[in-house]
Amino acid sequence: MTKYYVLPVATKYWKPGENYLNSIICALEKRVDDGDFVVVSEKALSTALGKIVDESTVSPGFNARLISRLWMRIAWGYFLGVLCRFGQRLRRRLREYPFETGSRHKQVALQQAGLLQALMWGSEGGIDGSNLPFSYVSLPLNKPYDLAEEIHQQIGRKLKKKAHVIIVDTDKTYSFRNFHFTPRPKPIKGIHSFGGVAAYIIGRMFKLRKKSTPLAVAGHRLQAGEALKIANIADRAIGSGSGATVWDMAARFNVAATGISWDMLSKIKHKPIVIVRKKVMHNK
Repeated sequence: MTKYYVLPVATKYWKPGENYLNSIICALEKRVDDGDFVVVSEKALSTALGKIVDESTVSPGFNARLISRLWMRIAWGYFLGVLCRFGQRLRRRLREYPFETGSRHKQVALQQAGLLQALMWGSEGGIDGSNLPFSYVSLPLNKPYDLAEEIHQQIGRKLKKKAHVIIVDTDKTYSFRNFHFTPRPKPIKGIHSFGGVAAYIIGRMFKLRKKSTPLAVAGHRLQAGEALKIANIADRAIGSGSGATVWDMAARFNVAATGISWDMLSKIKHKPIVIVRKKVMHNK
């Protein structure tokens, strides 16, 4: 039997241009050990790398406006929201989906991720506006494996520890027996990515087991099942920061969704890193 010990590691809020490698090393010093899994949030890395878009500068096209006005408010707000077992509050929010800001967001989704992702109700293709200020959204990492390897090497070089690194996104992977699939593009090997919104609806409609999605692993060969387990353990420890959605974040600060500032976010406790330690328990 395998038991996992979890240690979430708090850091300051990573803004664009943040020296994330130095922040990770300082946070892990005297905490990490050989064989540990160091799980890092993709969102935090994307923000630090400046992979963000200011949607207030985007001009939405006809398709983006159509998705925002009809698809989001009617399809998700009524039919798909029920099919996917959303709560009443979320369905009400979708029925009131903001037209102008929503259209700009959907334009970014269409340009960056394509139609099947833009038809998602949120986190389209890994694009995410939670825990970011004003009209910013983060984009998915282009080369998560390279980044995971860089962090892995820095831990070995600076801290002299043989730890493994996993980069994780909160977007869910669904499992049917040993078959794992996700609407999120480019997960690790062993997780199938297809269908965008269709994969999401199938997973939610049939109430399949869902876990956070590992995007890259460095320093260790992991089967998809174990990587998913570690990713999900870490995601629960990380929590939602200032809010799981832009709506939750706005409600927390009691401002409009675009009224959140860098300073507000800096006052929230952030845990972009989690140490997961595996211990095998021997039955007597």
